[in-house]
Amino acid sequence: MASNKEIKESPKLPFMDHYKIMWPFIKPYAFRAFLAIALCIPIGALDAVVALALKPYMDIVLVDKSDHSPAYIPLLIVAFTIVQGALNYVALYMNEWVGSKIKTDVKRALFKKLLALEPAYCEHNDSGFILQRFSTDVDSACVGLMDNVRLFFSRICSSIALVGVLIYNSWQLSIIAIVVLTCALLPLAKVRKMIKGVVQNTVKENAVIVTHYNETCAGNKTIASYNLQKQIFDKYDTTITKLFKLTIKMVQKTGWMTPMMHVAVSIGVGGVIGYGSYLIVNGTITSGNFVSFITALIMLYTPIKNIGKNFSAVQVSFLAIERIFEILKLKPAITDKKDALTLKGIKKEICFKDVCFSYVPGTLVLKNINLKVKAGTTTALVGNSGGGKSTLVNLLPRFYDISSGSITIDGKDIRDFSLSSLRDNIAVVFQDNFLFSGSIRDNILMGKANATEKEINQALEMAYLKDFVDGLEQGLDTEIGERGTLLSGGQRQRLAIARAFIKNAPIVILDEATSALDNKAEAVVQKAIENLMQDRTVFVIAHRLSTIRNADEIVVLNNGQIAEKGTHEELLRNEKGAYSALYNAQFKNAV
Repeated sequence: MASNKEIKESPKLPFMDHYKIMWPFIKPYAFRAFLAIALCIPIGALDAVVALALKPYMDIVLVDKSDHSPAYIPLLIVAFTIVQGALNYVALYMNEWVGSKIKTDVKRALFKKLLALEPAYCEHNDSGFILQRFSTDVDSACVGLMDNVRLFFSRICSSIALVGVLIYNSWQLSIIAIVVLTCALLPLAKVRKMIKGVVQNTVKENAVIVTHYNETCAGNKTIASYNLQKQIFDKYDTTITKLFKLTIKMVQKTGWMTPMMHVAVSIGVGGVIGYGSYLIVNGTITSGNFVSFITALIMLYTPIKNIGKNFSAVQVSFLAIERIFEILKLKPAITDKKDALTLKGIKKEICFKDVCFSYVPGTLVLKNINLKVKAGTTTALVGNSGGGKSTLVNLLPRFYDISSGSITIDGKDIRDFSLSSLRDNIAVVFQDNFLFSGSIRDNILMGKANATEKEINQALEMAYLKDFVDGLEQGLDTEIGERGTLLSGGQRQRLAIARAFIKNAPIVILDEATSALDNKAEAVVQKAIENLMQDRTVFVIAHRLSTIRNADEIVVLNNGQIAEKGTHEELLRNEKGAYSALYNAQFKNAV
């Protein structure tokens, strides 16, 4: 699994490789993309037409002072400019259409990749990193991609045509202009290397900024209750200061390019004017040649003066493309085997055999777990905090894969089943269930998208939520807010149980589903849980031992190992056992 620290810096990619990376996304819109680029040829060429048209006009009107002036030339210049403007609009429209389509498809691909990655990926990377790498980088890459392609080809076509005008008017002056232009562009080759570190650090700090905002909104009550405003602001201020310094560093590394280009252009123009005057006096070129040459030269040099800023933007886009490629290359740690089987319920048993697991290599969280759970029975997992209870049940739906040993359902290793069919057979109710923004109906249908009204109402009844929903003005269509913030803790739990109930999975995992509730809310939720547990294979994690007394088997997990197992009565007979110690501690506290 990769984290923001684990993704390695990619090697420098050649210019065309950036577009090879993006080609699968460009291909569906290739015709429009190439049309937008092809329009750059006449757009660029028309720059040269305007400059070229000045030669006969200057020679005939201003030098010869002829009465037969070519009046059509100004009209042609206006006409060519109108045509160029229209073509520019079409090219811009096509460019934006293609760019937006590509951006949409890349975001789809990255979001699909995020959904395919194992849960541990999101645990190891903060929300700012996820948003930056899976969304913001796409904006940086795609906004610049098509714009820069169009700009590049337009400038190339325009430059070729204008250089042709330069050579046509005076090959001697062309040498000066081209040599100066080449010398001015050479330093740009080092720009990417100069800014790469700054860009990467900027991306990292921008991700941290997003995390600050998310944490501030999610933890606003904690911040207020502990008066953490100053500490939280100081952390934010440190990050924003780093971003300011990075911004200044970027200016230091790239800001010299624009004034340097201005100096180079002035040298080129000055050299051309000085030598051009000499050529006019000697009769080597006409005044019309010279005016046409200067016009073409200025039209060639003008975009060059600002190329430093544009070139930096291009490099930022290329670096964003590389970061996108890094994400697209990620392989999920948990995937289906080739020709994976489809799990169709549980008939006999679930078996954990010599199961070991570690989050960090070399540090075992579970050690040689051996456990058989018969179909249709309830198994309770208890023990000290951090003993491995949640980890054990998280292995069953393959939120993580075991390090060694095996977990089987009816004799088949769970890794032989497809992930979708395995998880279709398991319903999980967590301690802090995630509810999605939307309505009560939306969240229940997460368990079964095509559920009927009858099934929804049955789920509400079994979750003891029917009376509450019926009392709402909007009923099932009541909005519950982000993460269900408009509901109480007990209501959120019962909604999660209704979602699990409507899924109708044969295996149910209850991970401390009532531990965060008060006694009154717990009593109602416990009744809902008992309904959910009927005729299913159930794993229950509970701190309150009173809720699991009727379990078919109670397993005590301490320090990643099974300390003992048996029924409630069997375990209490061992007065020195781990379960008796837990039970007596709770009983004494209750008294």
